[in-house]
Amino acid sequence: MELSSDPVVAALDMSQVKSKEDDEPFDSDGDYESLPPHVSVATHMTAGAVAGILEHTVMYPVDSVKTRMQSLQPSPNAQYKGVYQALKRIIQTEGVLRPLRGLNITMIGAGPAHAIYFACYERVKRSLSDVMQSEGNSHLANGLAGSVATVLHDAVMNPAEVVKQRMQMYNSPYRGLWDCVQTVTRKEGLGAFYRSYSTQLTMNIPFQAVHFMIYELMQEQLNPHRHYHPGSHIVSGAAAGAISAAITTPLDVCKTLLNTQENVVLSSVNVGGQLSGMANTFRTVYRLGGLPAFFKGAQARIIYQMPSTAIAWSVYEFFKYFLTQQQMEHEAGPRSRK
Repeated sequence: MELSSDPVVAALDMSQVKSKEDDEPFDSDGDYESLPPHVSVATHMTAGAVAGILEHTVMYPVDSVKTRMQSLQPSPNAQYKGVYQALKRIIQTEGVLRPLRGLNITMIGAGPAHAIYFACYERVKRSLSDVMQSEGNSHLANGLAGSVATVLHDAVMNPAEVVKQRMQMYNSPYRGLWDCVQTVTRKEGLGAFYRSYSTQLTMNIPFQAVHFMIYELMQEQLNPHRHYHPGSHIVSGAAAGAISAAITTPLDVCKTLLNTQENVVLSSVNVGGQLSGMANTFRTVYRLGGLPAFFKGAQARIIYQMPSTAIAWSVYEFFKYFLTQQQMEHEAGPRSRK
């Protein structure tokens, strides 16, 4: 190609090239949405682990409030009208650190659980999309990938959830993490840590299927070219989390009861030993509070999930962008030296 001797024409040529580069920051082979082919499972897992830990820690005090508000027969000292009022009272009466009780086990569980979760989602989504839809994005593939990832995620996270929720309850009898683990194991056996697993899956599979489908659908509308755009990731994540949380709140109430095994609740309905089984739990919740009982803590759950999922997606998408940029710079290096 001959360079123009006219400086004005040359400047226009260069501006057109620059404009094209600005409009298309990635070519079709280096699309940000698809991580570089060489990226290992360990890289996916690292990005997922960081996103998961941040998701759970930033909004953890609200999660503590949600657990207490889902109590079917709370103590008079643990009856709250709203999230803010609950947090304020807990801090005033039980100490500043009380809303953070159980955070340690949550971080221990969230890291590996989300590492598996995101790595599995990316791989399964890519495989199913290739089969179901040769071009573009398949919402069914997104939903199925989210469901498969959830089965593995909950297998890791369920024991941590049991310990966390027992430590979050008002007047929790456990001195700390290991005291809770040892006491539950001694009195109820190892099976106690998976008593709510089927209910958790029944809740989380539709939750994550809806979550991923809404997120990907909103990305198609807000970010159709799938460039790194933090605002769209935050908005899409928040909307996906809020809608999914609202739909699955009844199952979350049942899961909380199975995890905490509240003595006052169980004795009031003449349940001896431990409550088990999703059907029994549904009947117990209905007997104690009717249909409204299934939506206890819904406000706190939505308030918790909106920023949590927004944080998780924005952090994860940043890692994808950062890794892709690193790979592109690495590949551009040898070419520029030729």
